[in-house]
Amino acid sequence: MAEEFWRWTESNWHDEAKDWKAADIVSAGVDVGSVSSQVVVMLDGEIYAYSNTRTGSNSPDSAVKAMNIALDGTDMKIENLHYTVGTGYGRVNVPFGNRAITEIACHGRGANFMYGPRVKSVLDMGGQDCKAIHVDEKGKVSNFLMNDKCAAGTGRGMEVFADLLGVPVTEIGEMSLQVEEEPPPVSSTCVVFAKSEASGLLREGWPKEKVLAAYCSAMAHRVVTLLERIGVEPEFGITGGIAKNIGVVSRLEKELGIKALIPKYDTQIAGALGAALFGRALVQKERQKK
Repeated sequence: MAEEFWRWTESNWHDEAKDWKAADIVSAGVDVGSVSSQVVVMLDGEIYAYSNTRTGSNSPDSAVKAMNIALDGTDMKIENLHYTVGTGYGRVNVPFGNRAITEIACHGRGANFMYGPRVKSVLDMGGQDCKAIHVDEKGKVSNFLMNDKCAAGTGRGMEVFADLLGVPVTEIGEMSLQVEEEPPPVSSTCVVFAKSEASGLLREGWPKEKVLAAYCSAMAHRVVTLLERIGVEPEFGITGGIAKNIGVVSRLEKELGIKALIPKYDTQIAGALGAALFGRALVQKERQKK
Protein backbone atom coordinates (compact mmCIF):
# COMPACT_ATOMS: atom_id res chain seq x y z
CA MET A 1 0.00 0.00 0.00
CA ALA A 2 1.35 3.45 -0.94
CA GLU A 3 2.36 5.65 1.98
CA GLU A 4 -0.21 8.31 2.81
CA PHE A 5 2.02 11.32 3.37
CA TRP A 6 -0.98 13.61 3.95
CA ARG A 7 -2.26 11.63 6.95
CA TRP A 8 -2.14 13.50 10.28
CA THR A 9 -1.53 11.57 13.50
CA GLU A 10 -4.75 10.35 15.14
CA SER A 11 -4.85 9.99 18.92
CA ASN A 12 -6.95 9.39 22.00
CA TRP A 13 -6.39 9.64 25.74
CA HIS A 14 -8.30 9.27 29.00
CA ASP A 15 -7.41 9.94 32.63
CA GLU A 16 -7.35 6.56 34.35
CA ALA A 17 -7.14 8.25 37.76
CA LYS A 18 -10.58 9.83 37.40
CA ASP A 19 -13.89 8.05 38.15
CA TRP A 20 -16.54 9.46 35.82
CA LYS A 21 -19.32 7.94 37.93
CA ALA A 22 -18.39 10.27 40.78
CA ALA A 23 -18.77 13.41 38.61
CA ASP A 24 -21.68 15.79 39.08
CA ILE A 25 -21.67 16.98 35.44
CA VAL A 26 -20.33 14.94 32.53
CA SER A 27 -20.18 17.24 29.50
CA ALA A 28 -18.81 16.67 26.01
CA GLY A 29 -17.78 18.74 23.02
CA VAL A 30 -17.71 17.33 19.49
CA ASP A 31 -15.83 19.37 16.87
CA VAL A 32 -16.59 17.98 13.41
CA GLY A 33 -14.14 19.87 11.19
CA SER A 34 -13.49 19.77 7.47
CA VAL A 35 -10.32 17.67 7.87
CA SER A 36 -10.39 16.25 11.40
CA SER A 37 -12.88 15.66 14.21
CA GLN A 38 -12.19 15.98 17.93
CA VAL A 39 -14.10 15.00 21.04
CA VAL A 40 -13.45 16.19 24.59
CA VAL A 41 -15.27 14.71 27.60
CA MET A 42 -15.08 16.68 30.85
CA LEU A 43 -15.93 15.77 34.42
CA ASP A 44 -17.00 18.87 36.37
CA GLY A 45 -14.92 21.09 34.11
CA GLU A 46 -11.78 18.91 34.05
CA ILE A 47 -10.63 16.97 30.99
CA TYR A 48 -11.37 13.25 31.30
CA ALA A 49 -10.95 11.96 27.74
CA TYR A 50 -10.37 13.18 24.21
CA SER A 51 -9.84 11.94 20.67
CA ASN A 52 -8.51 13.39 17.44
CA THR A 53 -9.54 11.53 14.27
CA ARG A 54 -9.96 12.01 10.53
CA THR A 55 -13.31 13.41 9.41
CA GLY A 56 -15.00 11.05 6.96
CA SER A 57 -17.46 11.84 4.18
CA ASN A 58 -20.39 11.70 6.61
CA SER A 59 -20.56 14.19 9.52
CA PRO A 60 -22.91 12.15 11.80
CA ASP A 61 -20.75 9.03 11.40
CA SER A 62 -17.57 11.07 12.03
CA ALA A 63 -19.06 12.44 15.28
CA VAL A 64 -20.02 8.95 16.51
CA LYS A 65 -16.62 7.52 15.52
CA ALA A 66 -14.71 10.31 17.31
CA MET A 67 -16.82 9.84 20.46
CA ASN A 68 -16.35 6.06 20.45
CA ILE A 69 -12.58 6.50 20.12
CA ALA A 70 -12.53 9.03 23.00
CA LEU A 71 -14.46 6.61 25.23
CA ASP A 72 -12.38 3.57 24.19
CA GLY A 73 -10.86 1.96 27.27
CA THR A 74 -13.40 3.56 29.63
CA ASP A 75 -16.71 1.97 30.58
CA MET A 76 -18.57 5.17 29.75
CA LYS A 77 -21.24 5.15 27.05
CA ILE A 78 -22.67 8.04 25.01
CA GLU A 79 -25.90 7.85 27.03
CA ASN A 80 -23.90 8.62 30.22
CA LEU A 81 -23.17 12.15 28.97
CA HIS A 82 -25.31 14.84 30.61
CA TYR A 83 -24.88 17.37 27.80
CA THR A 84 -23.12 17.44 24.43
CA VAL A 85 -22.35 20.51 22.33
CA GLY A 86 -21.50 20.19 18.63
CA THR A 87 -19.16 22.66 16.91
CA GLY A 88 -17.21 22.96 13.66
CA TYR A 89 -18.49 22.56 10.10
CA GLY A 90 -20.62 19.56 11.01
CA ARG A 91 -21.92 20.93 14.32
CA VAL A 92 -25.59 20.52 13.42
CA ASN A 93 -24.99 16.88 12.42
CA VAL A 94 -23.96 15.43 15.80
CA PRO A 95 -26.66 12.74 16.33
CA PHE A 96 -26.34 12.79 20.14
CA GLY A 97 -25.77 16.55 20.42
CA ASN A 98 -27.99 18.73 22.60
CA ARG A 99 -26.94 22.01 21.01
CA ALA A 100 -24.67 23.49 18.32
CA ILE A 101 -22.34 26.46 18.98
CA THR A 102 -20.04 28.15 16.43
CA GLU A 103 -16.38 27.14 16.34
CA ILE A 104 -15.32 30.76 16.87
CA ALA A 105 -17.03 30.89 20.28
CA CYS A 106 -15.76 27.41 21.16
CA HIS A 107 -12.14 28.13 20.16
CA GLY A 108 -12.23 31.32 22.23
CA ARG A 109 -13.45 29.44 25.30
CA GLY A 110 -11.11 26.49 24.66
CA ALA A 111 -8.08 28.75 24.25
CA ASN A 112 -8.96 30.47 27.53
CA PHE A 113 -8.85 27.05 29.27
CA MET A 114 -5.63 26.04 27.48
CA TYR A 115 -3.66 29.24 27.93
CA GLY A 116 -5.33 30.83 30.91
CA PRO A 117 -7.24 34.14 31.28
CA ARG A 118 -4.26 36.21 30.09
CA VAL A 119 -4.70 35.12 26.45
CA LYS A 120 -6.32 37.95 24.49
CA SER A 121 -5.59 37.05 20.86
CA VAL A 122 -6.24 33.59 19.43
CA LEU A 123 -5.28 32.31 16.01
CA ASP A 124 -7.13 29.17 14.94
CA MET A 125 -5.30 27.54 12.03
CA GLY A 126 -7.71 24.83 10.92
CA GLY A 127 -8.23 22.39 8.07
CA GLN A 128 -9.85 24.79 5.63
CA ASP A 129 -9.70 28.28 7.12
CA CYS A 130 -7.87 30.56 9.53
CA LYS A 131 -9.59 32.67 12.18
CA ALA A 132 -8.13 35.58 14.16
CA ILE A 133 -10.11 35.96 17.39
CA HIS A 134 -10.04 38.50 20.23
CA VAL A 135 -11.28 37.25 23.61
CA ASP A 136 -11.74 38.67 27.09
CA GLU A 137 -10.40 37.15 30.32
CA LYS A 138 -13.29 34.65 30.36
CA GLY A 139 -12.73 33.49 26.78
CA LYS A 140 -15.73 35.38 25.41
CA VAL A 141 -15.25 36.55 21.80
CA SER A 142 -15.14 40.33 21.35
CA ASN A 143 -14.03 40.42 17.70
CA PHE A 144 -12.90 38.06 14.93
CA LEU A 145 -11.80 37.87 11.31
CA MET A 146 -11.83 34.81 9.09
CA ASN A 147 -9.99 33.78 5.95
CA ASP A 148 -11.85 30.99 4.18
CA LYS A 149 -11.35 31.88 0.52
CA CYS A 150 -8.74 29.23 -0.17
CA ALA A 151 -7.06 26.19 1.39
CA ALA A 152 -3.58 27.76 1.21
CA GLY A 153 -2.42 28.50 4.74
CA THR A 154 -4.50 25.65 6.21
CA GLY A 155 -4.24 21.97 7.05
CA ARG A 156 -5.68 21.00 3.67
CA GLY A 157 -3.02 23.00 1.85
CA MET A 158 -0.33 21.35 3.96
CA GLU A 159 -1.64 17.92 2.97
CA VAL A 160 -1.39 18.82 -0.73
CA PHE A 161 2.29 19.72 -0.26
CA ALA A 162 2.98 16.58 1.78
CA ASP A 163 1.75 14.43 -1.11
CA LEU A 164 3.49 16.51 -3.77
CA LEU A 165 6.89 16.26 -2.05
CA GLY A 166 6.50 12.80 -0.52
CA VAL A 167 7.11 14.15 3.00
CA PRO A 168 4.90 13.10 5.95
CA VAL A 169 2.71 16.07 6.89
CA THR A 170 3.91 15.86 10.52
CA GLU A 171 7.54 16.38 9.40
CA ILE A 172 7.02 19.37 7.10
CA GLY A 173 7.66 22.01 9.78
CA GLU A 174 10.99 20.59 10.97
CA MET A 175 12.19 19.95 7.40
CA SER A 176 11.32 23.50 6.33
CA LEU A 177 13.78 24.85 8.92
CA GLN A 178 16.69 22.83 7.52
CA VAL A 179 17.78 25.58 5.14
CA GLU A 180 20.89 27.74 5.42
CA GLU A 181 19.15 30.75 3.94
CA GLU A 182 15.45 31.59 3.91
CA PRO A 183 14.11 31.51 0.31
CA PRO A 184 11.49 33.96 -0.94
CA PRO A 185 7.96 32.70 -0.16
CA VAL A 186 5.93 31.08 -2.93
CA SER A 187 3.98 33.93 -4.47
CA SER A 188 0.66 32.17 -5.11
CA THR A 189 -2.08 32.55 -2.51
CA CYS A 190 -4.17 29.77 -4.09
CA VAL A 191 -3.13 26.23 -3.16
CA VAL A 192 -3.62 24.98 -6.75
CA PHE A 193 -1.24 27.60 -8.13
CA ALA A 194 1.12 27.22 -5.17
CA LYS A 195 1.34 23.50 -5.97
CA SER A 196 2.12 24.30 -9.61
CA GLU A 197 4.73 26.86 -8.55
CA ALA A 198 6.34 24.36 -6.16
CA SER A 199 6.46 21.72 -8.92
CA GLY A 200 8.31 24.25 -11.09
CA LEU A 201 10.83 24.94 -8.30
CA LEU A 202 11.48 21.20 -7.90
CA ARG A 203 12.13 20.94 -11.66
CA GLU A 204 14.59 23.83 -11.32
CA GLY A 205 16.50 21.72 -8.83
CA TRP A 206 15.34 23.21 -5.52
CA PRO A 207 15.68 20.67 -2.67
CA LYS A 208 12.49 19.69 -0.80
CA GLU A 209 13.62 21.61 2.31
CA LYS A 210 13.86 24.84 0.34
CA VAL A 211 10.45 24.38 -1.33
CA LEU A 212 8.85 23.66 2.07
CA ALA A 213 10.57 26.71 3.58
CA ALA A 214 9.11 28.86 0.78
CA TYR A 215 5.63 27.43 1.36
CA CYS A 216 5.71 27.68 5.18
CA SER A 217 6.96 31.25 4.84
CA ALA A 218 4.04 32.06 2.50
CA MET A 219 1.57 30.46 4.94
CA ALA A 220 2.97 32.44 7.86
CA HIS A 221 2.81 35.70 5.87
CA ARG A 222 -0.84 35.12 4.87
CA VAL A 223 -1.78 34.56 8.49
CA VAL A 224 0.18 37.63 9.65
CA THR A 225 -1.74 39.73 7.09
CA LEU A 226 -5.00 38.45 8.61
CA LEU A 227 -3.83 39.12 12.16
CA GLU A 228 -2.65 42.64 11.33
CA ARG A 229 -6.13 43.53 10.10
CA ILE A 230 -7.59 42.80 13.54
CA GLY A 231 -4.54 43.62 15.70
CA VAL A 232 -2.56 41.26 17.93
CA GLU A 233 -2.25 41.49 21.69
CA PRO A 234 1.08 40.23 23.09
CA GLU A 235 -0.70 37.46 25.01
CA PHE A 236 -1.21 35.38 21.92
CA GLY A 237 -2.21 31.71 21.60
CA ILE A 238 -2.58 29.40 18.60
CA THR A 239 -5.13 26.60 18.21
CA GLY A 240 -5.75 24.05 15.46
CA GLY A 241 -3.58 21.51 13.68
CA ILE A 242 -1.13 23.93 12.03
CA ALA A 243 -0.13 25.09 15.54
CA LYS A 244 1.92 21.85 15.58
CA ASN A 245 3.93 22.97 12.54
CA ILE A 246 7.10 24.58 13.93
CA GLY A 247 8.04 25.82 10.45
CA VAL A 248 4.94 27.98 10.16
CA VAL A 249 4.74 29.00 13.84
CA SER A 250 8.40 30.11 14.13
CA ARG A 251 8.15 32.20 10.95
CA LEU A 252 4.84 33.65 12.15
CA GLU A 253 6.41 34.64 15.48
CA LYS A 254 9.39 36.20 13.71
CA GLU A 255 7.22 38.29 11.39
CA LEU A 256 4.95 39.42 14.23
CA GLY A 257 7.79 39.98 16.69
CA ILE A 258 5.71 38.12 19.30
CA LYS A 259 6.21 34.70 20.88
CA ALA A 260 3.10 32.55 21.04
CA LEU A 261 2.11 31.13 24.44
CA ILE A 262 3.03 27.49 25.06
CA PRO A 263 -0.10 25.27 25.09
CA LYS A 264 -0.76 22.84 27.96
CA TYR A 265 -2.81 20.54 25.74
CA ASP A 266 -3.08 19.28 22.16
CA THR A 267 -3.93 22.44 20.17
CA GLN A 268 -6.31 20.50 17.91
CA ILE A 269 -8.78 19.82 20.74
CA ALA A 270 -9.41 23.52 21.50
CA GLY A 271 -12.80 23.70 19.72
CA ALA A 272 -14.13 20.50 21.30
CA LEU A 273 -12.77 21.64 24.67
CA GLY A 274 -14.63 24.94 24.44
CA ALA A 275 -17.80 23.09 23.40
CA ALA A 276 -17.54 20.78 26.44
CA LEU A 277 -17.11 23.82 28.71
CA PHE A 278 -20.22 25.40 27.18
CA GLY A 279 -22.02 22.10 27.79
CA ARG A 280 -21.20 22.19 31.48
CA ALA A 281 -22.28 25.85 31.79
CA LEU A 282 -25.60 25.06 30.08
CA VAL A 283 -26.33 22.22 32.53
CA GLN A 284 -25.55 24.54 35.45
CA LYS A 285 -27.84 27.21 33.98
CA GLU A 286 -30.70 24.72 33.59
CA ARG A 287 -30.29 23.55 37.16
CA GLN A 288 -30.41 27.10 38.50
CA LYS A 289 -33.83 27.57 36.88
CA LYS A 290 -35.30 24.64 38.83
